[in-house]
Amino acid sequence: MTQKEQQQTVVVVGGSSGVGLETVRRMAATGARVIATGRDNAKLQEAIGGLDPNVSGAAFDACNRGALDAFFESTGPVDHLVLTLSGGEGAGEFAQLDLQSLRRGFEAKFWPQLEAAQAGARVLRKGGSLTFVTAISARNSLPGTAGLAAINGAIEAMVGSLARELAPSRVNAVSPGLVDTPWWNRVPAAMKDDLFRQQVETLPVGRVGRPQDVAHAIQFLIENGYTTGTVIECDGGLRLV
Repeated sequence: MTQKEQQQTVVVVGGSSGVGLETVRRMAATGARVIATGRDNAKLQEAIGGLDPNVSGAAFDACNRGALDAFFESTGPVDHLVLTLSGGEGAGEFAQLDLQSLRRGFEAKFWPQLEAAQAGARVLRKGGSLTFVTAISARNSLPGTAGLAAINGAIEAMVGSLARELAPSRVNAVSPGLVDTPWWNRVPAAMKDDLFRQQVETLPVGRVGRPQDVAHAIQFLIENGYTTGTVIECDGGLRLV
């Protein structure tokens, strides 16, 4: 990157763990000024502690629109906005799907990403970028994931329209498959191990994804000024099986 590009400001909403934190690390390594956000200040500060001095943190609840607006008012102009907010509800066979759980899934991922995108777009510099992080459930037609497909598909459906509305800024998304992040800590260890083993045997790439894989795709979308309105499938081929 040029010296001018190295001085750009990157905001990662949901940057205290997993894909978000790895994106913070990667973009800080380019010389960019990076602001990581998270709900838990102690967790956030621990996550970014020891990183480059050009990394700072801001703790607030991204489900709170007032907090989002106040945050972006404090940042000044932003060159690149990355939204990695996620939830954990909405999965299950449709006939027995708990629709209240699905509603909470939307409240934890779809709405916060949408609110953050709208609030952040007001300070996004022309020619910058906005990158959503969705999930391959939006397109792999796996039984038991109709609710997750609805959440992530709703985000992906906006990408093309937003790319035209916010031009010359670029709008894209990365759609990850199974990635080994702290999100899986909430799942019983035996269940996680069994699922991951199955994926290693099934996925064309022969391994489970890592946060670095997805963060690399995000970095590409930030740096490639000729890519917009695109959803990159970073899933190890899960959509193919």
